[in-house]
Amino acid sequence: MYKKLQQALFQVLESSRKKIDFKNISYLPRWVILCFDSAILLIALVLTKIIITNLQSGIFNASYLPISQELIVIVVNVLFFIFFRTYAGLIRHSTFIDAVKFFLASTATLLTTLGIHYTYFLFTESSIFLIPEILVYSIISFCGLFLFRILVKHIFEAYLNFQYIEDQLNVLVYGTDENAIAIASALKSEKPSRYKVLGFIDKEGKNKSKEILGLPIIHFHRKTAVTLRANGAQALIIADNKLSKEESIAIIDNCLEYNFKVFRAPLLSDIGNNKSLSIQIEKIQIEDILEREPIKLDNKLVAKEIYNKCILVTGGAGSIGSEIVRQVANYRPKKLLILDNAETPLYRIQHEINQKFPNLDFEAIITDVRNRDAIDEVFKTHKPNVVYHAAAYKHVPLMEKHPSQAVFANVIGSKNVADMAYKYKAEKFVMISTDKAVNPSNVMGASKRIAEIYIQALQGKLKTDNKITTHFVTTRFGNVLGSNGSVVPLFKKQIEEGGPLTITHPDIIRYFMTIPEACQLVIEAGAMGNGGEVFIFDMGEALKIIDLAKKIIRLAGYTPYKEIDIKVIGLRPGEKLFEELLNDKSETLPTYNEKIMIAKIESYDYTLINNLILDLADTAKGGTKNEIVLKMKDIVPEFLSMNSVFERLDKKIV
Repeated sequence: MYKKLQQALFQVLESSRKKIDFKNISYLPRWVILCFDSAILLIALVLTKIIITNLQSGIFNASYLPISQELIVIVVNVLFFIFFRTYAGLIRHSTFIDAVKFFLASTATLLTTLGIHYTYFLFTESSIFLIPEILVYSIISFCGLFLFRILVKHIFEAYLNFQYIEDQLNVLVYGTDENAIAIASALKSEKPSRYKVLGFIDKEGKNKSKEILGLPIIHFHRKTAVTLRANGAQALIIADNKLSKEESIAIIDNCLEYNFKVFRAPLLSDIGNNKSLSIQIEKIQIEDILEREPIKLDNKLVAKEIYNKCILVTGGAGSIGSEIVRQVANYRPKKLLILDNAETPLYRIQHEINQKFPNLDFEAIITDVRNRDAIDEVFKTHKPNVVYHAAAYKHVPLMEKHPSQAVFANVIGSKNVADMAYKYKAEKFVMISTDKAVNPSNVMGASKRIAEIYIQALQGKLKTDNKITTHFVTTRFGNVLGSNGSVVPLFKKQIEEGGPLTITHPDIIRYFMTIPEACQLVIEAGAMGNGGEVFIFDMGEALKIIDLAKKIIRLAGYTPYKEIDIKVIGLRPGEKLFEELLNDKSETLPTYNEKIMIAKIESYDYTLINNLILDLADTAKGGTKNEIVLKMKDIVPEFLSMNSVFERLDKKIV
């Protein structure tokens, strides 16, 4: 026993030497809180005795038990603390419930001590307590306990606010509507507060008030960055959901140009109940500043295409394929087949779909589109109604070094899946292609163009033979933000490493869209296709990669060329300065969706193309790289290599 006391004393003394970090303090032990409350009871009892003694003046005369009455009152009160668990909460987070607990404990103590008093009086005809003393003690003890908690709560909040004041970000809220006011009010009341709201920006001057919530309304007459600087703000929170895309982009670009941070506030209806609002205020992402309007889907048409049908997505674990899987799952297919040859990514998407769609009948299939027999078995077993073919190799420099693999995966793999779709009478086959297939300058783009040609030739053959059981559709779009191996994840990684950001040429431009946008358009184009179409998407304005790099650096809170450098490393093998969605011979036809157009492309003879592809496959198995690429150039005459060792082959052809 002595040894235990010694150890406990040592721990208390040892802990007293450590500096208390109030920022990270979790909670006091419950027995410590009970000791604090007991001390307050003792103080209340002393104050009660002083008051009663001054009021007594000989009026009251009571005989007492040998056991001190103070001990009886304290013991009873502590027992009711334990019963009502008044010590269980965190003092700094005391609420009205804690006040109710103390009131019940004090009331129970009063009634119990009165019961003890009258019981003792009944048997001994003498008093153990003075009734006024019990009443005064109950009032003082309750007030003391409650005020102690309020005091601790306010001291703790004041301390935290003082500690976090250096970390607070001075912000202006863009907007004066109900959503903006509610956001600002919630931010002001948060403890500790991450943002210090300095005022509101009213862009149209409609709000004639001078203040909201005691904060000034700043009428928007100058550039946003000038307004922020003039008011001492470090950042802007956009809370006006009526801003157009163009207005929003202009504001964000202006703020980023002058190194002001920009955040987007959620709608009040979207705020989670259990999350701090500060956490839900998000930094502007690169996807938010693409110069494009949101895409609106014809949900009825898409639902008709997918609902209660068996859907196969090849490459379903990749960045594009996995997003198609997510979107298709929302339309309640009869069965969803996710096919990929990458085990770990396939496991991840399988786990995700299982969590988000527990009632969906789906199956993850590990196999390779290059294996014709394996693909045949998949179609024979499941007989999918709709096929989204996203499986492909897409990295330009890698395919430039390994043209045989580009042929096997992108050409033969596409042929295998398309042939099985026809053999087992799938209703729709949607192939996902790329803008690099237009006037290709590299092996990857040429391989995708050959796959496009085969799909068109196959559809043409079925139409000629009047045997259209499957409608073959091709979709073609540009670069996708955030996809595996794309430039945005690379830039973000380079920023995390301190830079520099590497670009291949200062004048290189690309079309961009987000992964969800691309997949939405793929699904809708597939739904509207009748067979043989090559759908191209409105990619918005082309963006210079160097400008994209600067924006990403500013979004991360750094200054281009000062804190994070940008380095030009030269064009990669097969890389163009700009991409095209159409070649010079092609025209477009509109569709009911202004974001989707149909490219008018020349038709091809199936027998000729099929034989050329089979010959290409044989060459890919044992031929040299030059022989493989020469065969590809025979099939795609517009394939002219750029910045590549295969450029000399073009001279031979000429």
